[in-house]
Amino acid sequence: MLGHRPLNFEDYIAILKRRGWIIFIPALLVPVLAVAITYRLTPQYTSQTLVLIQPQTVPDTFVKPILVEDLDSRLASMKEQILSRSRLEPIIERYNLGGPGMDMDDKVAKTRKEIGIKPIQSETMGSGGLPGFFISFTASDPHTAQLVCREITSLFVSQNLQEREQSAEGTTQFLQGQLQQAKQDLDSQDEKLAEFERQHMGDLPDQQDSNMDMLNSLNSELQAATQALARLEQDRSLEEAMMAQETPQAEFLPGQNQKSSPQEQAVQLQKLEARLTDLRTRYTADYPDVLSTEREINDLRKQMAEAPPPKPAPKASAAPPQPTLMDSPALLRMRMQIKALGDEIQQKKQQQAVIQSQIRQYQDRIQSTPLIAAQMKDLTRNHQTAQEFYDSLLDKLNKAQMATDLERRQEGEQFHVMDDANLPDAPTFPNRPMFAGGGLVAGLGIGLLVIAFLEYNDKSLRSERDVWAFTKLPTLAMIGKVRPAKGARKPGSFPGSVLPGNRSKKGIPATNKSLANAGG
Repeated sequence: MLGHRPLNFEDYIAILKRRGWIIFIPALLVPVLAVAITYRLTPQYTSQTLVLIQPQTVPDTFVKPILVEDLDSRLASMKEQILSRSRLEPIIERYNLGGPGMDMDDKVAKTRKEIGIKPIQSETMGSGGLPGFFISFTASDPHTAQLVCREITSLFVSQNLQEREQSAEGTTQFLQGQLQQAKQDLDSQDEKLAEFERQHMGDLPDQQDSNMDMLNSLNSELQAATQALARLEQDRSLEEAMMAQETPQAEFLPGQNQKSSPQEQAVQLQKLEARLTDLRTRYTADYPDVLSTEREINDLRKQMAEAPPPKPAPKASAAPPQPTLMDSPALLRMRMQIKALGDEIQQKKQQQAVIQSQIRQYQDRIQSTPLIAAQMKDLTRNHQTAQEFYDSLLDKLNKAQMATDLERRQEGEQFHVMDDANLPDAPTFPNRPMFAGGGLVAGLGIGLLVIAFLEYNDKSLRSERDVWAFTKLPTLAMIGKVRPAKGARKPGSFPGSVLPGNRSKKGIPATNKSLANAGG
């Protein structure tokens, strides 16, 4: 009655008692059959090797590695390259891989399936860190499996070295090209900046302080020249006034030269002392002009001390001798002094004009400095950007060259074969214990399906629940199964009809278990 009503634990136990042999027989036969099948299958042997990832010998703080790609991605890329048709065909032909009658495409596909790559996840290297990976190959011959696994491992090791070296060299060549272009840009910026500095020499912003200092110095020189010019003009005015006061007289002294009067000597002494005072303010005591002026003052004073007293004027009645008209020495000295002062004044004026021209030039430079500074800022910014880019590329190129040299010396990250490909002792396929276990599970499943099918189609009524589930009517009485006693004859037409209350003896089941009233 399976499927006609809900079953409880007692129902399942009853079913198991009635039909347990249906489960037992498949559970026994199917594993035996599965193990027997394994002896008809071609055994497969798997050779495996362990490849560890050895980091570079030089610390990362000194030489940065070129390849920083995750190992999973690198393994996937290398696997696709190594498992390509061009790589696998020589191995297939060398070791005669694949089944008979298979074309090359099928052999390549089968060989790819038989190659296994299994990364080892590390708990100490952080997320994504892989200390190594397993490489395996499965073949029908253990020696073939070992040789092919060893060759596949060699391909991975050589491919890793080749990729790292090619990546390092490619990076170096790329950086060299970029550095050459950056150098050309930097040279162009240098030329522009140098040409700009040549065109605006003296007007550059960094020369503004020196221009201000020079302007202040020129202003001081102009002030000193102006003061000196004023003194010279004052001295010339004084000389011209004294010369105007000096009346030219002709002394009729035959055969004698005219001498300076005491008044002229006093004026000359005054002028020499004023000149000495001016020279001492500008020069040191041992300056030649100071020494010569002091010498002239001393000579003049000595001459004035030795001069004879003035003679009385001659009488008007006396007839003077025939005179020779001559200028006095004092007048000549005044004229010469005025001429010298005029020349010096002219030089001072020229010097003043030159200083004023220089002052205007420096003033123009200072006024044009903001505009020059703006243009200079643009050129300097472009030059600085080009210089920083060049320096950055140069630093990267140096690091790439060191990394390339490191890879060429095989001191970078490498694949180290920890365990060589082993020679398998036992086949990995077929796995007889696994086949036996699978057969047992299959036998149990077959037995359960058969029992379910039989119970579903069984219409026997074995309990009150079956009666109710089938007829939806109440049960009036239950007649137990009668088992005849030993030596007794079989029951008649109404077997099992025994008076209520009868009990079976020891070892003989009861003929009537219960009478039940349903509804009354």
